[in-house]
Amino acid sequence: MRFSKRFVASIFTFFFCAQVTLLAQQKNPPQPAAKKTPTAATPKPATPLDEVMNTMYAARRFEQTAISPDGKKIAWVETLVGKDGAPDGNTAIYIADSDASAPPKRLCAANLNAARAEGSVAWSRDSKQIAFLSDAVKPGQLQLYVAAAAGGPAKKLTNVKGLLAAPAWSPDGKTIAVLFTENATRAAGPLVAETPQTGEIKDSYFEQRLALVDLATGGFRQISPPDMYVYEFDWSPDRARFAVTAAHGNGDDNWYIAQLYSLDAGPLAPMKPVFKPPLQIANPAWSPDGKRIAFIAGLMSDEPSVGGDIYTIPAAGGDATNLTPERKSSASWLTWTAQGKILFGEFIGGDAAISTVDPASGQIAPLFQDEGSLTAGLWGTNLSVASDGSTAAAVRSSFGTPPEVWAGQIGHWNQITHRNDAVKPAWGEAKSISWKNDGYEIQGWLLYPRDFDPSKKYPLIVEVHGGPGDAVQSAWPDSWDFSTALAGSGYFVLHPNPRGSFGQGEAFTRANVRDFGYGDFRDIMAGVDEALRVAPIDPNRLGLTGWSYGGYMTMWGVTQTNRFKAAMAGAGLADFLSYYGENQIDQWMIPFFGKSVYDDPDVYAKSSPITFIKNAKTPTLVIVGDSDGECPTPQSYEFWHALKTLGVETQLVVYEHEGHHFVNPAHQRDRIRRTVAWFDAHLR
Repeated sequence: MRFSKRFVASIFTFFFCAQVTLLAQQKNPPQPAAKKTPTAATPKPATPLDEVMNTMYAARRFEQTAISPDGKKIAWVETLVGKDGAPDGNTAIYIADSDASAPPKRLCAANLNAARAEGSVAWSRDSKQIAFLSDAVKPGQLQLYVAAAAGGPAKKLTNVKGLLAAPAWSPDGKTIAVLFTENATRAAGPLVAETPQTGEIKDSYFEQRLALVDLATGGFRQISPPDMYVYEFDWSPDRARFAVTAAHGNGDDNWYIAQLYSLDAGPLAPMKPVFKPPLQIANPAWSPDGKRIAFIAGLMSDEPSVGGDIYTIPAAGGDATNLTPERKSSASWLTWTAQGKILFGEFIGGDAAISTVDPASGQIAPLFQDEGSLTAGLWGTNLSVASDGSTAAAVRSSFGTPPEVWAGQIGHWNQITHRNDAVKPAWGEAKSISWKNDGYEIQGWLLYPRDFDPSKKYPLIVEVHGGPGDAVQSAWPDSWDFSTALAGSGYFVLHPNPRGSFGQGEAFTRANVRDFGYGDFRDIMAGVDEALRVAPIDPNRLGLTGWSYGGYMTMWGVTQTNRFKAAMAGAGLADFLSYYGENQIDQWMIPFFGKSVYDDPDVYAKSSPITFIKNAKTPTLVIVGDSDGECPTPQSYEFWHALKTLGVETQLVVYEHEGHHFVNPAHQRDRIRRTVAWFDAHLR
């Protein structure tokens, strides 16, 4: 299960924002369907919930920020919105001086007034040119373009059919490397809605390969082997080789067993193995002297969600050195500085932080830590650093402050954009709380209800994050965030970061291995008790919800306790034994359970909610997409069917052509309405 929420390219959003039909199976009692948008002739006043959702959609989103190597200019990618105020599936690129001395200018492939998907910005090493991806010629088909940073028309470099991603300039500025999936039928990654399969089902997949584009001739050639899926890459300083993470076979599934390789930049050649990690690997980066490669390795449940320790290894192979052993944090991103140090972003508890580590001495120097977030796109620390190693650009936000682009010396940034100055939160204050359980120090966020009155008692909803390899930070909610809408509707919302989460080091992240539903659930319940201690919460009005791993934990929770009076399980997992044969990414399960389900079924059964289904008494709403490859629809159907058979109040709602991550705004809003209505009916 990659239980959770890679800006692969801005096409991710484009592919899936068309309006589609909602399919819903409704059982006792039926909940209200999505309300039709009022017409001009029949105006309808906005409800408090409408106001909350409108606030969530009103904030402009920033999918990427990129500072020029000389630190003088910043480019960023932001979402565009339609007439209804919701993201319309298109994105735009803007450039501004890093001192914000002049208004930003839009960079695009063609007509400024045309809506398109544009993004994946990459600066040339001399800061004079920008490479980017755009579907200006054919909607849905990205091509590579280059434009002068000083202005002027963009030059189209490719004419390919398939998915392009992650352009990166060679050190000499003559070549751009890209990831290319020829004839791809959908965006990459298992978060995307799966393509239906009929007829004889065979193992078939599209390989993402490394390709080179010659700026002088426009020549395009793929250089990685056709039987390898390349996830990430980095140019060597002499431009002769690449460091790549890659695996044979299915790209979505085999990320979990990817290895580090080197690849010559010349004619098609085999990859040379450099390192086989014991767990997962991400973010390869070549040292400035070309002698070593740095990377992040650790236990990770989701390809886009990175957390672990920082390692270096000789470029020719050998023993890897852990530079951050036993550090009580999780590194999420890294880059080398010109001085030979490694600058990295990390989770520390529920905070975002930036530090450096000296590979020679192992000395770590903290540069910045904040209760806000440095996140953008889907996951990961979005930090872009100039050549001096100290000037950077980032997208920053918090529960109380919508996202904006900031730039300057790390920790001393200046705000560059003001896209969201008029947007204010429609929910209450967020407070970081902590508690102890089983010898662990657990952190979480308690989001207060809108218009909080300390003299009143309020219901509490526990929202368990996806992953489990992830951590909740103080960040402005995504437009699909149903839990923040609950806080805007008069609920306390607890976001715990139990064992298995990032933020407290590898030992903490690995603490739920072969123990799903036990220690992690005890951590969550201890957090409920702490929330009851510190806030005016009615202990008789508790709810439980979550998506992905959080959906699993919701299904698990209602079979373990009757303290919750209502629950919503989103894209959950009911039975690990049947799930193993249904999902598209079963490689994630081996590190967490030790063996396959065929070799050790008992360890899977003991953590399956269906094993304990007869204990369930809690009214439970079950929601899922019909094309989810991570937590397939049958898992939700199985849980709903069991509850219904046992006489437990339940409802199943299935959304058409939605994958693990819902992208249709109409579906996002409907999910929020249904979730709030369900809890209102049982906790008010």
